[in-house]
Amino acid sequence: MNNVVNKLLPTAGKALVTVMAVMFGLAHFMNAEGLASMVPVPGGVLWVYFTGVCLIAGGVGIFIPKVARLAGLLLGVLILIFAFGIHAPKLGAEGQAGQVAMISFLKDLGLAGAAWLAAVVSDLKR
Repeated sequence: MNNVVNKLLPTAGKALVTVMAVMFGLAHFMNAEGLASMVPVPGGVLWVYFTGVCLIAGGVGIFIPKVARLAGLLLGVLILIFAFGIHAPKLGAEGQAGQVAMISFLKDLGLAGAAWLAAVVSDLKR
């Protein structure tokens, strides 16, 4: 049983991080205009497309042995930038906007951690 868990959980965890990253990346392309309003720096739509590509590349890269560690590390950094650059500034908002910001902030913290764990798991399998 322990052997199954030790083999299955790391692969399942990496797969879930990959699904999240690819789906969020695709969402960046499907709703670029809507997401552009959230970008705190000039060049909104360009950054949305760029981060969409980065999310997809990071998610897929987790399963490519030669780049898995780097992909997980960079994916985690990107998601952490989202947490602190987009969601953290809205944490003081009143009512539902503040609650949504908190949920989004904490979600991104957890996802960044999951990406980093995927990077470490990929590194251990070498």
